Amino acid sequence: MNNPNTLIIILVVALVTAGLRFAPFLIFGRKQQTPPYITYLSSVLPYSIMAMLVVYCLRMIDFFSGSRGIPEIISCVFVCALHIWKRNTLLSIAVGTVFYMVLIQFIL
Repeated sequence: MNNPNTLIIILVVALVTAGLRFAPFLIFGRKQQTPPYITYLSSVLPYSIMAMLVVYCLRMIDFFSGSRGIPEIISCVFVCALHIWKRNTLLSIAVGTVFYMVLIQFIL
């Protein structure tokens, strides 16, 4: 790819991203009440996305070959326990990622 093509791609991606960020404000405005289905989606969508990410990450684990799957299961249990204890999503994700990396690099 040459420089003009790269610049055009970056410009298009930036415009689409900005458009998607501004779309809810343009569609619903500040004076209108948010429709109930949007409020419902905002309450359930984050949890369903996290569940899909967990399934996606754990889908290819073969529990019957060597020690594969053990760090993943230990990390999942650790993250669940940490989240139940602290109720902080960012902390759970960050500490869980570090815990998993330590498990696969140094321990298992």
